[in-house]
Amino acid sequence: MTDVKQQENTVTAVSLQGVSHTYGQVRALNNIHLSIPKSVTVGLIGPDGVGKSTLLSLIAGVKVIQSGQVLIFDQDISQKKIQKHLSQRIAFMPQGLGHNLYPTLSVYENVDFHASLFGLDTRARKQRIQRLLQATGLDPFVNRPAGKLSGGMKQKLSLCCALVHNPQLLILDEPTTGVDPLSRRQFWNLVDDLRAENTEMTVIVSTAYIDEAQRFEYLLAMDDGQLIANATTQEVLQQTQSQTLEEAYVKLLPENKRGTGVLHVTPFVADPDSPPAIEAHDLTKQFGDFIAVDHVNVTIARGEIFGFLGSNGCGKSTTMKMLTGLLDISSGTAKLLGKEINAGDMATRMKVGYMSQAFSLYEELTVRQNLELHAKLYRLTGNDAKNAVQSALQQFDLQKEADTQPAALPLGIRQRLQLAAACLHHPEVLILDEPTSGVDPAARDMFWQHLIKLSRQDRITIFVSTHFMNEAERCDRISFMHRGRVLAVGTPQALCQAQHTDELEQAFIIYLEQASGEAEHPVQHHTDQEQESLRSEARQNQTLFYRLMAWFAMVWTFAVREGKELWRDPIRMFFAILGPIILMMTASYSVSFDVKNVKLAILDRDQSVESRALTEYFTASRYFTLEKYIGSEAEIDPVLRTSTARLVIDIPPDFGRDLMRGNKPEVGFYVDGSMPFTAENIKGFILGMMSNYGTDKITAMGLPIEVKSAVSIQPRFVYNQDFKSIYAFTPGMIMMAMMLIPAMMTALGVVREREIGSITNLYTSPASVRQFLIGKQLPYIALAMCSYFSLVWLAVVVLDVPVSGSFWAMTLGALLLVCAATAFGLLISSLVKTQVAAIFASAIFTLIPALNFSGLLYPLSTLTGVNYWIGWGFPTAWYQLISLGSFTKGLGFQDFVQYYVMLTLFCILYVLLAGLFLKKQEQ
Repeated sequence: MTDVKQQENTVTAVSLQGVSHTYGQVRALNNIHLSIPKSVTVGLIGPDGVGKSTLLSLIAGVKVIQSGQVLIFDQDISQKKIQKHLSQRIAFMPQGLGHNLYPTLSVYENVDFHASLFGLDTRARKQRIQRLLQATGLDPFVNRPAGKLSGGMKQKLSLCCALVHNPQLLILDEPTTGVDPLSRRQFWNLVDDLRAENTEMTVIVSTAYIDEAQRFEYLLAMDDGQLIANATTQEVLQQTQSQTLEEAYVKLLPENKRGTGVLHVTPFVADPDSPPAIEAHDLTKQFGDFIAVDHVNVTIARGEIFGFLGSNGCGKSTTMKMLTGLLDISSGTAKLLGKEINAGDMATRMKVGYMSQAFSLYEELTVRQNLELHAKLYRLTGNDAKNAVQSALQQFDLQKEADTQPAALPLGIRQRLQLAAACLHHPEVLILDEPTSGVDPAARDMFWQHLIKLSRQDRITIFVSTHFMNEAERCDRISFMHRGRVLAVGTPQALCQAQHTDELEQAFIIYLEQASGEAEHPVQHHTDQEQESLRSEARQNQTLFYRLMAWFAMVWTFAVREGKELWRDPIRMFFAILGPIILMMTASYSVSFDVKNVKLAILDRDQSVESRALTEYFTASRYFTLEKYIGSEAEIDPVLRTSTARLVIDIPPDFGRDLMRGNKPEVGFYVDGSMPFTAENIKGFILGMMSNYGTDKITAMGLPIEVKSAVSIQPRFVYNQDFKSIYAFTPGMIMMAMMLIPAMMTALGVVREREIGSITNLYTSPASVRQFLIGKQLPYIALAMCSYFSLVWLAVVVLDVPVSGSFWAMTLGALLLVCAATAFGLLISSLVKTQVAAIFASAIFTLIPALNFSGLLYPLSTLTGVNYWIGWGFPTAWYQLISLGSFTKGLGFQDFVQYYVMLTLFCILYVLLAGLFLKKQEQ
């Protein structure tokens, strides 16, 4: 196959030499050699999993180059400085609907954020944004959040974000997957119009719709990580002697992957005496205010293949789930095999096979084990189960893979396995939700051969959703669905005839235009002079701004965007503001180390004046509350076990007589030791009261014994004379709240962007990792400080805990603690892969040191060994000294200098470590 030739006297836009890339044991790219000239359009085709996204990510600089060389405009993109420079000339639109967008930001704010990332000043930014929004027809929706846009509008907005800095290389990774045909056509017309303004721009597009690539000048086709076609589109069609690119792609595949190439669909003949398999009348599903399915009416005959066509989010999957009983119906009626659909009707559900959009079997089990498990779930036992599994392996050609785990199988075979599992129990109705998404054409044909056989020979009713028009043409009847409504139902031929067209896709587009009333927005072209003005302005921005100002401007860009998202998220705002308040108030009122009103029970077996005098020392004290008198020794244990009392005094018989005779009578004190801290305090109270009792008795008897010791010790507590734990505990809870909540909030920051895909904006922009981290940190610092001021106000006004020292000295310490806490959260977020792991890790690694090793529960001086290093090696111990010193000891700035320095070092250390673990490129 001819290589994509580089024209004379032109610069190569992209050049790859010997590029390979692996994920563990899987080789995604295998020795790729490629050269793409400047100012051309290139289509990249192939099913899911062949390496398209990996190839585009390497070209865009998103992934680290493992082996080989990638040159962009004749410059090595593996060098960091060159990559940063080239990022100004490259735009990358990642796979998925709006993965480079922020759902809570408006249309304008999304584009404005991307423009700020590339350093466009205010005037150039407004001019360019307005221009792009007008060109895409999004200007009436500038204030609408991106999360409330349709799939087609999201893709247009993503394109605006990619083009806002006027790139010379535009890389689009499956930009139209899951988008309806009308939006796809509008998208490509928009790309063509915008490219006409900038004829020097090179466009590389991967697409799941192979025939869609026919509009591009050059074609790259991939299979198993290798290029199988690398030439102009016309050359590929001519050399393979094909009419369509899908036909050409199948011919380019190895012979063992091509399939038969022939798919015969015999006409469907309905049984007039058989009732419909599926009936739905005014079927509606509503989620809150959102109507996902809006009065759908459909009737499907037994043995019919019925197709559902529509974009992502139009209601196809929701309708299918209602028809299988997986979702409750908001209104309307639906019948399955003549019975009203009821989620609890197992007999009806046993007659239905359902294949979900995503792979839903168990990766840990082999193919055979998955089928055996499925047989048990559908109550097949003994020989029936064995025969069903063996039949499924033969029918779906899975014998060779029977002992292989699904993770090691190609996508086409995995889909066949899912179909085999769905058909294992011989259902009467088979519901398939986009079963061939991401599968190569030959595997799709093989899959459809099975479906046709099931329909025509076994008379199984098949309800299938799909994005592919050639698959829809194989259905007996199809329905077009858009925004929850069914636009039309009929045979493919009838629908085409109704719109006077020979192409099913064109018929769908006409129905969509009639339903939505959308019109194409003509693009007003900029002159070359205007384009050059934009480019020169961007270059001027790069040279006139001081580096330091530009560095902080980039930080501020991330901070503003994160702040807007945070402000518009009521759950996170509630957690950030009220979480610390609830934590401190709950702990301050419910947790106390003050030992008073201890429940007391008395067993007085003497009933003398002396025994009553002894008990009065305890009953009259504010530390004890008399609960009951007990009558026998047998009651002591039950009283303590049920916590009726925490102290039982057992006065023996003849206590008074022995005392008056000068003997030494023994009194029993039974203390509940389940709480050692409280028990030790009770023990101290007992010793103190008995000492006073003994002294008073000796003095009352007038004995000539000198009971006064040579040294008299009178304890006086400094700073907390009332000896109330709330004065020590409240400053500690402020420390706890200021460490725990900000750390948990920021721990979601990086990992959340990884999960939704917006981290790509960092990878493809000139911004550094530390600018990104500090920018994300700033809004949480501001929010945490607002929470801090509310906590101090509550402590002083509500809890009556005054600040005896410098409030501003304590506030500076709080600011440094919050900086360290948010940096610690970012460090955790850089290390973990999921938001759940981030929440758990931040809570555990923050709570344990803050609670046990900060001086909140135990003095820091008591820590030894590893505990000592854990305590002083975490910011909370240092701020606890500041908080406690300000509240109770009257300390100020000069007393906390050492602590300020340590908190600052913690903050810097955590940010540096987070920057080391968060890479600018994916592996």
